[in-house]
Amino acid sequence: MIAAMMVAVLSANAQNEVGQITLKPTVGLNIATMTKAEDSKVRPGFIAGVEAEYGVSEKFGVTAGVFYSQQGVKGKDVTFGDIDIDENLNVLGGWAFQGDATAKLDQINIPIMAQFYPMKGLALKAGIQPGFAALKKVKLDGTLYQASVQGGNTRSINDSYKIKDGVKSFQFAIPVGLSYEYASFVFDARYNIYLTKALKDSDSRHSVFSVTVGYKFAL
Repeated sequence: MIAAMMVAVLSANAQNEVGQITLKPTVGLNIATMTKAEDSKVRPGFIAGVEAEYGVSEKFGVTAGVFYSQQGVKGKDVTFGDIDIDENLNVLGGWAFQGDATAKLDQINIPIMAQFYPMKGLALKAGIQPGFAALKKVKLDGTLYQASVQGGNTRSINDSYKIKDGVKSFQFAIPVGLSYEYASFVFDARYNIYLTKALKDSDSRHSVFSVTVGYKFAL
């Protein structure tokens, strides 16, 4: 027990080693939403990936990673028109929707960050993050109705559908955050400040806060 405690203390106090390359598989939770989205709620989701770090000095490191990130936004009791669905319902325009909608706009993110260690185990970080669309879907749970026809037909809907157009395939963000390392486990919290729009015809942008845990080991 004494030996195990000594190893844990030494791991917690380990300083960044110059020239060392480490890998850190990571999993965690996203709290995602979108700006300028009325009646919207956060979409919780997972984030997972791997990050490598190179020790430039005892106080400074550079990281690069690849992460799958569930993003988007939820809408409660929303209404919008011009529905175009041709997979299951064969609806080709002239219909509107009312109900709950979830935009599933997952991304493959590649954060490249600088890390500053003001004290042993603690890192402050900031960098750049290009991202590429991995999923463009919307889940609809509500009612379709013919908006242009008075007393027209209605039909229930509860399924996910591909978004054919309107979502940008590339986005760019500035990630900032901090992390703490204990016994090779790294607890990380970061916020992604998006500089690019998420949609082609709207000024709405992603807003994503992530909390993760990773296991760090040297190569």
